[in-house]
Amino acid sequence: MLLAVSRLVARVPLRVLHAIGAALGWLIYLASPGYRRKLKANLAVAGLEREHRGLLHAAVGDAGKGIAELPAIWLRPVQEVCNLVVTITGMEHVETARARGRGIIFLTPHLGCFEITAVRYTLYGPITVLYSPPKIRALQRLIDAGRARNNITLASADLRGVKRLLAALRRNEAIGILPDQTPRVGEGVWAEFFGKPAYTMTLVGRLQQATGAGIVLAYGERLPGGGGYHIHLKSMPPLAGTPEEQARRLNAAIEAMVRERPAQYLWGYNRYKVPAGVEAPPARE
Repeated sequence: MLLAVSRLVARVPLRVLHAIGAALGWLIYLASPGYRRKLKANLAVAGLEREHRGLLHAAVGDAGKGIAELPAIWLRPVQEVCNLVVTITGMEHVETARARGRGIIFLTPHLGCFEITAVRYTLYGPITVLYSPPKIRALQRLIDAGRARNNITLASADLRGVKRLLAALRRNEAIGILPDQTPRVGEGVWAEFFGKPAYTMTLVGRLQQATGAGIVLAYGERLPGGGGYHIHLKSMPPLAGTPEEQARRLNAAIEAMVRERPAQYLWGYNRYKVPAGVEAPPARE
C-alpha cells in the first residue's frame, strides 16, 4: 500500500510537492516538541541565525520539502529524475577522479536533496551507496524500489557493506556516503562540528587510504519554486594524519558546504548524540 501510494505521489509536479512539503515541515515542527527543541538547539550551536535572518523559518520548510520530494526522486524513471537537475558545478572534479582510475568517494551530507546526486551519477557509471536499514520494516520495500535500481547498488552499514564499498572502488567505480551520519561504537571519533563535539565516522579515511580513491563533496541545492536542482561538486584533498585529524578536516569541509545553503541543512538530525557504548566527550570547562 505504501509503495502504491508513493508511486501516485511521485507523479505530482515538483513545485507542488515542495509547496506541500513546506507545510508538512511546519506541521511536524509544531506537533513534535522534541524535534522542535533539537532543531532550535542545533541552530543555536551553529550560530548562523545571526548571519541569516529567517533561517529557522526557512529550515523548517526545507526539511518538509526533503520528505515530500522523496517519492519523485525514488520512483520516477531515472531519466526524468536526472532532467530535474538544471545545473552542475564542478564536474571537472569527477572527471579528474575518474581518470585516475582509483574510484570516487562521493560525500553527500544531509544538505539539500542528497538523494538526487547518486541518481544523476548513474548516467556516468555504477555507484554503490552506503545506507542504514530503516527502523520501520515496512519502509524497506520502498527504499529498495527507490534506491536499488539501474546503476545503484546498496551497501548496508556493516562489515559486509564496507567490503562491498571497497570492491567497488577497486573496480574504479563510485561510492556514496553520508559523512555526517553518526556511526556506531568503534567506528568513529569525537571531532568538533560547528564548535561542538560530534561522533564522526572514520570510514572515509580508511577507504581513501586503502584505495587511493578521489574524494568529491556533493549536494543538490533545491531551486526556488520547485525549479529543479543545482548539483554542487567540490574536490577534497586526501585525508591524512590521525583519525581525529581526519575527522576534523572532514567536519570542516561539511561546515563550509552548509554555510553556503544553511536553510537546506537537516538541522533536526541528532548530529550530537552519543551512540550506545560510546564514551561521551569530555565536558568543556
